[in-house]
Amino acid sequence: MAAKKSLADYQIAYEQIIHADQPRRGILLAELMNELVKQYKIPMIINEAWKRENPEIAAMHRKLSITRTL
Repeated sequence: MAAKKSLADYQIAYEQIIHADQPRRGILLAELMNELVKQYKIPMIINEAWKRENPEIAAMHRKLSITRTL
């Protein structure tokens, strides 16, 4: 099993991915988001209580989600 990534590692990967060409960027962002969800056990339905308890993880998840839709 791969070593656990920190949120800083996810940020670095995100910054590298956003410079990739489409459609590769979308694929890489989806893979990174899936990895984040698995590693941090992000629930399928994110509620306000979870966001308050995990603000940094929620912010990274939101950033990936928003960037994927651009």
